[in-house]
Amino acid sequence: MPDEYPSKCSRIQFEEIDRDPGSRKQICEFPINKQDEIRRAYLKEGPYQPKNIDYPYNNDTHRRRFQPSWFELHSHRDWLEYSPSIDAIYCLPCYLFSKKPIGRPGLDAFISTGFNNWKKVNDGMNCPLLRHVGKDPNSPHKIVVKCCDDLKNYSRHIDKLIEKQTSKELENNRLRLKTSIECARWLAFQACAFRGHDERLDSKNRGNFIELIKFTSTFNDKIASVVLENAPRNAKYTSPTIQKEILHILASNVRNAIPEEIGDAKFCILVDEARDESKREQMAIILRFVDKNGFLKERFFHVVHVRDTTALTLKKEICDILSRYNLHIENIRGQGYDGASNMRGEWNGLQALFLKECPYAYYVHCMAHRLQLALVTASREVKVVHQFFDHLTNIINLAVGSSKRNDELQYAQGEQIENMIASNEKEGANYKQRGDAE
Repeated sequence: MPDEYPSKCSRIQFEEIDRDPGSRKQICEFPINKQDEIRRAYLKEGPYQPKNIDYPYNNDTHRRRFQPSWFELHSHRDWLEYSPSIDAIYCLPCYLFSKKPIGRPGLDAFISTGFNNWKKVNDGMNCPLLRHVGKDPNSPHKIVVKCCDDLKNYSRHIDKLIEKQTSKELENNRLRLKTSIECARWLAFQACAFRGHDERLDSKNRGNFIELIKFTSTFNDKIASVVLENAPRNAKYTSPTIQKEILHILASNVRNAIPEEIGDAKFCILVDEARDESKREQMAIILRFVDKNGFLKERFFHVVHVRDTTALTLKKEICDILSRYNLHIENIRGQGYDGASNMRGEWNGLQALFLKECPYAYYVHCMAHRLQLALVTASREVKVVHQFFDHLTNIINLAVGSSKRNDELQYAQGEQIENMIASNEKEGANYKQRGDAE
């Protein structure tokens, strides 16, 4: 039903707004930070056009009055308002975006004082309503109408466009970074090299990391649209620094998960040191423990560079790493090292230093090292065994040193296996399956 009396805009929570154009406050009288919200409320309600009321006659001889049919005219439909309290008409867009009234006759009409000279309304092209709209595309009325359209079209505001663009960039950056992380995880799990010799755009092989990203993008158009050449130059997430940061975060997550798995349980440490390809002495630390389900587990925990291999240096590095991850030395219940004097020394060895602080950290000579020492000693003491390994070494060197001899050896072995299968000395089906798997 159309409105019969002026109403209030109840959707503005902080203040009620009078819809009667003759009694409402000017926009400039509201707080500046609330004016746009007030404008939106008025625009949502539309111009106030009461129709089912008695419009009063004026005092001239022709007794004219406002005609509700003016609301239906195409040029007046979206802006014309009527005030029952003072019997005058107003312009809603001009009211919403007009500056403070200056008080000059004629300039405040349709905004604050209202217009009610009804005899001029039907004066053809001189109609004040048509003159108010204006023929010029840049007339004041049409300018404020454009302002109203912009205010209603909230999704096209610059801040919303920037927010939308920022959200899209954020989504692309996350997809791009996720691709780099997954490729780094796969290469690290497979123990593959990351970098390539030549990573330029015209290179045929840019290294495993970039080539894996390219390979992944061939199966996903969404990934292809945001990675490598389609990515911003400052957000490709493929640089060596980014690769190292990803690996560092993955390693930190693994190291943090292992102490959580151990908890307050007892554990053993297995330590060995070796020199890497860069001639740096590296110490590897492995933790051995029983999990909450009663299963025995071994976890490769850390690799740390040590300046020397003295017992004091090794102990200091091990204690620093364990304390960094809240693993207490008093919970150590076993030590496993090789047979070097700096490790197993009864008085100044690494195992002796730990026993002083934790009497239950019993030392056990590494079984793999003991087996190796036993085999070496046996091969030296037993002449037949020693000769066997010498001949075996010579045969291997002879066969591997020549591709032709290696092929002849494989061909002879194949013929021998075929003869054994033909004589039922070997099961052919099982051997074939095992050969295919290899």
